[in-house]
Amino acid sequence: MINRALLLSAVALLCAGQMRAQITKKAPADKSKTSFQSADGWDASYDIRSDVAMVYGINDAGGNFEGRVKSWRDHGYNVQFMTGIAWGQYQDYFTGKFDGKTHWEDSQVQMNGDTIWHGKWVPYVVPSPSYLTYIKSHVKRAIDAGVTAIYLEEPEYWARAGYSESFKKEWAKYYSSAWMPQHESPEATYLSSKLKYHLYYNALKDVFQYAKSYSRSIGKEVKCYVPTHSLINYSSWDIVSPEASLANLPDMDGYIAQIWTGTSRSAIYYNGVKKERVFENAFLEYGSMISMTAPTGRKMYLLTDPIEDRPQTWNDYKRNYQATFTAELLYPTVGNYEVMPWPGRIYNGKFKLEGSTERVPISPAYATQMQVMINSLNSMPVSANKVNGSQGIAVLVGNSMMFQRFPLHKGYDDPLLSNFYGMALPLLKRGVPVQTVHMENLSSPGSLSGIKVLIMSYSNMKPLSAEVHSKLADWVKQGGTLIYYGRDNDPFQSVKEWWNSGANHYQAPAEHLFKLLHVAESSKQSTHTYGKGRIEIVRQDPKELVLKAGQDADYLARIAKAYEQYAHAGKLQQKNYFMLQRGPYTIASVLDESSSTTPLQIKGPVIDLFDPQLPVLTQKVVQPGEQAFLYNLKQVHNPAKPAVLAAAARVYRESNTTNSYSFLAKSPANTHNVMRILLPRKPLSVKASVEGKQLTTGLDYKWDAASNTCLVQFENNSNGVNVKITW
Repeated sequence: MINRALLLSAVALLCAGQMRAQITKKAPADKSKTSFQSADGWDASYDIRSDVAMVYGINDAGGNFEGRVKSWRDHGYNVQFMTGIAWGQYQDYFTGKFDGKTHWEDSQVQMNGDTIWHGKWVPYVVPSPSYLTYIKSHVKRAIDAGVTAIYLEEPEYWARAGYSESFKKEWAKYYSSAWMPQHESPEATYLSSKLKYHLYYNALKDVFQYAKSYSRSIGKEVKCYVPTHSLINYSSWDIVSPEASLANLPDMDGYIAQIWTGTSRSAIYYNGVKKERVFENAFLEYGSMISMTAPTGRKMYLLTDPIEDRPQTWNDYKRNYQATFTAELLYPTVGNYEVMPWPGRIYNGKFKLEGSTERVPISPAYATQMQVMINSLNSMPVSANKVNGSQGIAVLVGNSMMFQRFPLHKGYDDPLLSNFYGMALPLLKRGVPVQTVHMENLSSPGSLSGIKVLIMSYSNMKPLSAEVHSKLADWVKQGGTLIYYGRDNDPFQSVKEWWNSGANHYQAPAEHLFKLLHVAESSKQSTHTYGKGRIEIVRQDPKELVLKAGQDADYLARIAKAYEQYAHAGKLQQKNYFMLQRGPYTIASVLDESSSTTPLQIKGPVIDLFDPQLPVLTQKVVQPGEQAFLYNLKQVHNPAKPAVLAAAARVYRESNTTNSYSFLAKSPANTHNVMRILLPRKPLSVKASVEGKQLTTGLDYKWDAASNTCLVQFENNSNGVNVKITW
């Protein structure tokens, strides 16, 4: 009896101990904060040490997809899979090697009968059922290889396409009517784009449903994401894509916002001048992407690229990389990043220097700066702080912005998407952090949370459902201020849609909205109240505010009055810069073409993270047209604790004693590492070793007594450099 009692007691204590161990065991760290995509296997020259390696494509030249996956996994990466949904290395599908049939009829074709190619023998695709079966075979192979997520990128249907036999068949199925050539009327253009939008929505719905179902059948749970350009960019480039609607797919987990110099340098009009405005475009593009997911809870990765697809100079890449990088960091609710695409192209490619035709590799200085920037993203905190400026002003956007872009019809012209930029740029250029709200998300709770003044127009888009108007009317009734700009005389106002079909007989969709708002006379410029809110109607197309110089004064005065007097949101702040504090990071951009040319002065001590030497500055001066990325030393929580504050490498295995600090630093081979390290006192020694061998050359350090930081430099090694500092 006694022995049995002792045994039971011991078992109970053991079980209790195991339960406590399970309860107190730390959850595994999230290994998906940062990522990159690569069509190549692992290589020391671009081993950038982000959390996720997205292995691109199945049909690599060597036929070794599984080998590429293994090469990244063997080096500690969370491996995921990305491929194009509208294009890719899919010759085996078109030539008949996949299923014994050729499928050239699934190519996107333009009016003259020419196929639209993404590359040599790689057409853009009409997503037919047989094509989706082919894509699912790739998804299955990737899941079988052990990837943890599927990315189907760029669901793109060119606006100029729509003439293939495959598309004509889809038209007959969707509309139950004969195909109409899109160039013949505005209605045909609109309906053609609407079908393109529908085809890729259903394609992603189908493939993601398969990915989830198959992975679960073998005891796995893969995530499904859509890397996509912004609605603003696709509209500008005459491409149709499902965009915001995808956020409501049950098997879709999130997006990558594919925004970089290549998209953001698209020329736009402001104050009568057409030119590139990279920071401004990037700020609006990232905002558009974030507003797609904020009400839906889907995850968002923000992408930027240290170079771009089109050949430019290294100086051009660097300048615009800083602009787009700053723009993405000004959105503090997102903390996940694709730090770059195609690292092999960046580290091993060659591009021109300013004033030269010679192509050269990336400079050591730019590589170091880039690595400082991308490694900061591994610890970039999500923040409740907001970019400085008057909050709560937004422009309404919608997927149908893509439906009116091509071809042009008599009575309609919207140069470089100026009907959108006419509402956004006059505010953005004066330091107002203008937001976007997607019509497709209005049914989601919180889609208009915090919005005081909403600006909209149907000059460049149309509502896809009557529910849009009921949600807007409810918001106005509760106290919102809606400002409607538009002449409502473009030829797309009369396309066959819900507002002029069945029981509805409205000549323009806005008439339905105005009726819900109890606006009796809407044909002229007017102001009305509805419930606790207000609606203003301005009979002017927004493009008129930017296509000629000096046309936005009345617009700004109207917004200021609405914000200050109607919304009671405080004074509308007009300035020439944006600034945000995210943890220890200070992010700033000073605008040119603004109300002031005064530079921004930021008090130190700060570390300049755009300078590859990581200097400690007592003051940073940012000129108009420039950006700044700084580490604010005043934000250090524990000055007595050693820490790497900034580095061109990722830090692992940190260890502290009373008189030493050690760690392992990893970054691509043949690159230069610069680190700014906080220490409690001046070091007596700094030693570095690689696989047990001490570095005898290249190691250098310099103490800065004013900031209690040490600048340490050495050559990187992808296997890691062990550093030990004593004092």
